[in-house]
Amino acid sequence: MDFTTTDGFRIAFDDIAPSGADRTIVLVHGFASNRNEGWRRTGWYGAFERRGVRCVALDQRGHGESDKSHEPSDYERDKLAADLIGLLDHLDLTRVDLFGYSMGTRTALAAALAAPNRFSNLILGGVGGRLLEERRSSTGDAMAQAMLAEDPETIEHPLLRSFRQFADEQGEDRRALAAFTQAQNPPLDTAAFGALPMPVLVVAGQRDTGAGDPEGLARAFAQGHGVTVPGCDHFSAIPHALTKGAVFDFLDGLLDEDPWAR
Repeated sequence: MDFTTTDGFRIAFDDIAPSGADRTIVLVHGFASNRNEGWRRTGWYGAFERRGVRCVALDQRGHGESDKSHEPSDYERDKLAADLIGLLDHLDLTRVDLFGYSMGTRTALAAALAAPNRFSNLILGGVGGRLLEERRSSTGDAMAQAMLAEDPETIEHPLLRSFRQFADEQGEDRRALAAFTQAQNPPLDTAAFGALPMPVLVVAGQRDTGAGDPEGLARAFAQGHGVTVPGCDHFSAIPHALTKGAVFDFLDGLLDEDPWAR
């Protein structure tokens, strides 16, 4: 299925609605991934379906089966957030749970800040305290160079090389991904995180050195919960059963209501 955004991008999505589903979760994949790789193959579609939860997942613009551009300005964060909210409108969804992973957390956060009344719960995966320290740097340029390199073996940084290999495995448009990383986005308004009204789960692998401590980020929210998945890195945490357990406990309200005693 697909819908067209207000600025003319066709966005592909899946909408899996088990019989009798009484809640909906929207899934937002990470950089160089797509809805099939990020959520179906890793077992999330089946897990939500077994729990009777309607599951909606989109391919963010520049990824998967959605339209692609080679212009960085087409990938500004407010446009990605507008795509997500536009999908809710297209499906007549008033209020949903929202789950973003890695780069998808930034889209999810931008959407939650723009329309907090549309989201009952917010789940941020593959990130931690380091998100609070983000500033505009050369990271996007380095990732763009990795995407455009003729030979991935020439990419010296292990994480950049991993993302490049991942993009090649998925058959993604590397020029579009390079443009995606070069979009000019201001740092997220971390000062506004505390005003978000919904419960927030931050979950990341213990070995995800790029994320930082999940509790460090969770403390920025009024109803934040941080969970560390032992033994996992950035890529192995998303399919892990312990990540799924943390997400389901959170959605079921089984985590402490106020872990920071504020």
